[in-house]
Amino acid sequence: MSSSSNAPSGALPKVTGTRVAIVATEWNSQVTDRLVASALDVFKREGFPTDDVDVFRVPGAVELTFAASQLIETSLFDVVIVFGCVIRGGTPHFDYVCQSVTQGITALNADCDTPVIFGVLTVDCLQDALDRTGGPAGDKGREAAEAAIKMRHFVCKVQDL
Repeated sequence: MSSSSNAPSGALPKVTGTRVAIVATEWNSQVTDRLVASALDVFKREGFPTDDVDVFRVPGAVELTFAASQLIETSLFDVVIVFGCVIRGGTPHFDYVCQSVTQGITALNADCDTPVIFGVLTVDCLQDALDRTGGPAGDKGREAAEAAIKMRHFVCKVQDL
C-alpha cells in the first residue's frame, strides 16, 4: 500500500487572495521539476491565478531555509513550499544536509507567521524519489500544494478568532 493512500482526501477548503512561493532546488532537478509541476497543477485546478504563485530556484537543499526566510521577510507570500531531493550516498553528507534543512524549516514554522511546507524528499536512490513524484509511492508535489492550501485556510481561521 502506498503512503498516499493514507492521506486525507476530499475537497480542499477555498482560500482567496493567497500568494504562494515555491522554492525548489536546482540539484536533482529531474525530481524537483516534477514536484513543482504537480504543485502548480493543484493550484491551477483550485483556481489560483497564475500571478499568485511564484517559483524560485536555489542551488541545493541547505539553501532552502535561507530562501524561505527571505521570502517570508518580504511579506508578499501567505505560504511557502520548499522542494528538494537529497539522495543518500556513501558519506555522512546526506545526514548533515537532511538535518540542516529539516531543522531550518522547523525553526521557520515555529518562529514565523507564514507556514512553510516541507516538500524535501530524503531517499536512498533516484528511483525512490521518482516513485514519490506521481509513482507508486504517491505524489509529494500534489500533497505539498494541498497542505499549503489547508495551512493557509488554518491561518485564516485562527486570525478570525
